[in-house]
Order: sequence, then structure tokens, then C-alpha cells
Amino acid sequence: MQDRGSHGSEPAGWRGFRLLLGAGLCLAGPAVHAQDLRLGEISAADTAVGRALEAPVDTRPLKDKFWWSDDWFDRGLLEVPDNHEVDRREISYLNPADKTEVPALLLRPKTAGRFPAVLFAHGRRGLDELVERMARRLAARGFVVLAPDLYTARMIETMPVRHDPAIVGDLEAGVDALLRLPDVATSKLCLASHTRGGYYALMVAVSRGRQKQHVACYVSAYPHWQNPNSAEPDQVYRYAGEADRLEIPTLIVMGEYEQYQRRRPIEMAVKAMKQAGRDVRLIIYPGVGRGFDFRSGEVRTFADDLAAKDTVQRAAVFMTRHLTPWLKK
Repeated sequence: MQDRGSHGSEPAGWRGFRLLLGAGLCLAGPAVHAQDLRLGEISAADTAVGRALEAPVDTRPLKDKFWWSDDWFDRGLLEVPDNHEVDRREISYLNPADKTEVPALLLRPKTAGRFPAVLFAHGRRGLDELVERMARRLAARGFVVLAPDLYTARMIETMPVRHDPAIVGDLEAGVDALLRLPDVATSKLCLASHTRGGYYALMVAVSRGRQKQHVACYVSAYPHWQNPNSAEPDQVYRYAGEADRLEIPTLIVMGEYEQYQRRRPIEMAVKAMKQAGRDVRLIIYPGVGRGFDFRSGEVRTFADDLAAKDTVQRAAVFMTRHLTPWLKK
């Protein structure tokens, strides 16, 4: 027998759903309306994400759609990414501050020659086989990538809760170790990272003063932009103050369904950086959540793969643009 409420013949379940919609709640994520986009920027993101019960739209002028391509839309031509088979070597370097030996992977194209430099910072997972693929994908685009194993260097278990500040020094030492390599074609490097590695890289760029001098750009996937040792309210409602001093070109990517306590600080920081006139872009991929770039095949979705492929190609173009001026003669 169907349950009916006091509003005529309307089922009680439908009445509750109608009330939820009337209160502005939805099950499909944050709403972005066309009229909001016409009124100007309402968030830090450079992309519009899905809205409830309708197909997403983005009515901004074409000049404001950074991703637009006439070659693709009008002529059907796709950008062709650089593809290289990758050589993998296990190496180590010293942190001169305390003589800690830092094991690392050195990934570079098998093609002969020199290539631009990228220093990759892993997150809480450590440098496992899933995360290693992220560094390999960058090397396959035509970069020399140094990926230090920061936890093994300090005998830290994977997925640590507390942050050991010595890790930042180990990552910083990788800047000099990488730029000294003979097969590096640039006098500066780009920092690439994900999750907590985004915080390590931020500290190297800002607190250690390496931005501009040795670092040309910063790229990170859903970075943890707060000191992991800070109190819980800081983790949710604030971002690391160093982000306000990040002055090099910056590219951030994350999924629409990123964890709230990570997404909020990222959006707050990027918005503040934009208001300060910094060269920063935040791309939010619709339909994906955390870990879209390293999730294993058993749980991977089509949306995960689309976002991951776009990320690595977009990062490669971004880093090439900002490293080209620093090619060695």
C-alpha cells in the first residue's frame, strides 16, 4: 500500500525530495548556473562543473575559455603529445644539511639528448608503484624527472599522520642534485606533486627560497595546502600562508568530488592568489574524486582516465612553456 501524506495524493517520499530541492540541496554536487558565469567569477576554478539535474553549460565568451581550440572544434585537429619510451634508474643523493642519503628514481626518455628538468614530490602513499606511474608519465612527455623516496630516506612508514619537517630539506636537496645532471637541458626546474607532496613542494619553493632562483613553475594534483601538523580547524578552514607568497606560475588540478577539507583550502588559496594578480590556474574535473590519476584498474572509471590523461598533457604543455626560457645554450 502506497504511503501518502497530507498534501493530497503526493507520496511522502516525493514530498521529502521536493523539500530538499526547495532548500537548494542536490545530490549531484555544487551548482553552477549560467547566469552566475555571466556575472563574473564566482569561484577560484577556471572550469565550470556539473549542476543538479541538467547538462553542464559554460556561457563565458570564448576568449575566457582557456581550454578552447579552434583547430579541434572547427577543423577536427587534435594536439599530438610527445611520447617517449622511458629509462628508469635507481639513484641516491645527499642532503648536505645532515648527510642523509635520499634514494630516488631517475626517469628520462630513452631518446638521446638533454631534456627539461622536473622534480616530483610524492604524497602520503609514498613512492609506490601506482605513484611511480605519475612520474613516469611526465618523463614520457620529454622530461628528466627525479622522484625522491622521501619516506624511505627517513625510515618513515607510508601514510604518516605527522609531518617531519626534515622531509622538506631532503626534497630541496633534490633541486641541486637534479640540476647538476649532465642530461638536464634547463638551468631551472618545475616542481610536480600530488596530495601531501604539494605541501612539501610549496615549502621548497617559498620557505626555502627556491622559487624564481631555481624553480620556474609549480604543478600539483589536489595538494594538501596546509601544514599536516596544524590543528583540525586549520586543516578545514585555512590554507598554509606560504601559498600567499607563491609567485611562480602555478597549475592545480582536482576532481569535482575532492574531499571537502582539501578542496576548501585549495579554492581559498587560489582565489587569494588570483586577487593578488598571480599566474595561477585551478582546473576542476567533473565526475571524478580523489586519486583519479593513480587509482588502480580494478576501481578505475572512464572519467578518471580522461582526467588523468588531460592532466599529464596539460602539465607537460605548461611546464614546457615555463622551462623553455631556461634552456642551456
